[in-house]
Amino acid sequence: MSLAMSLPVHVPVLLDEVTEALQAERGGRFIDCTLGLGGHASAILSRIAPSGKLLGIDADPEAITLSRDRLSEYGQSVTLVNDNFVNLEDICERYQFHPVDGILFDLGVSSLQLDTAERGFSFHLDAPLDMRFGPGQGPTASEIVNTFSEQELASLIQRYGEERHSRRIARRIVQSRPVATTLELARIVEQAAGASTRRSRIHPATRTFMALRIAVNGELQNLELALQQTINLLRPGGRLAVISYHSLEDRIAKQFMRYVAANCVCPSGTIMCRCGHVPTLKLISRKVIKPTSLEIESNPRSRSAKLRIAERLN
Repeated sequence: MSLAMSLPVHVPVLLDEVTEALQAERGGRFIDCTLGLGGHASAILSRIAPSGKLLGIDADPEAITLSRDRLSEYGQSVTLVNDNFVNLEDICERYQFHPVDGILFDLGVSSLQLDTAERGFSFHLDAPLDMRFGPGQGPTASEIVNTFSEQELASLIQRYGEERHSRRIARRIVQSRPVATTLELARIVEQAAGASTRRSRIHPATRTFMALRIAVNGELQNLELALQQTINLLRPGGRLAVISYHSLEDRIAKQFMRYVAANCVCPSGTIMCRCGHVPTLKLISRKVIKPTSLEIESNPRSRSAKLRIAERLN
């Protein structure tokens, strides 16, 4: 059986909300910075083709290969690039793809990566500890787990996973080295976290695995840098949409949008504005958009999703 045939059905999160937020219309130009299996891209292309164009970016070469098949019906309307969105402006310059009408980020790990055991993202499937979005990107999760000091591991797990048992988990990991596989690491974390976390609705290893994945792929730093680049790429009236799945990602998106949309960024308590800041975005909705209970029921992976939208000013 081919890999494409063995993959689960892909259900894009907040699909209607995203296409509405981006105001995708025939002839428009859009960028999907996190192509994945092409669910959002397909919905956007169905609205903008044949005269519209979409640039799809993903650090995972497997995602590019599978999405190329899925989106083949759109022909010249779609351009796919295997690269990291941290290089967004360079990619758009290379393909002369600017200004654009909308930019989408659907952050975190994709269904493709979670459900492919050998990628090492899931604590439910046994595999080597890899967790890289793309091959050759840098250190694997195994290198971090087996070489970082106890203090470095605890700091990483606490910072990126917001795990309150980070010190205990780091100590147990160091005592158990070498740690070779995902299930081995999940058992170590579960033992270290204790009985209280086993009663939680989320697996005890969730936050540790998330922290390692974020560190391996430099996700938060790359997101901050990529968001800054969107300002120069959006045409006036163009929309930026960001879907996040945990508080650290959402905080970065929220703070970025609020900062560039502010009329004044002087320190709190300043009597007279001296910053000279000129807003470049306006917030479309100050309240974050979340999946409906119906969507969560049909697609449980959507339950933590949050969508924020902003529009480019003149």
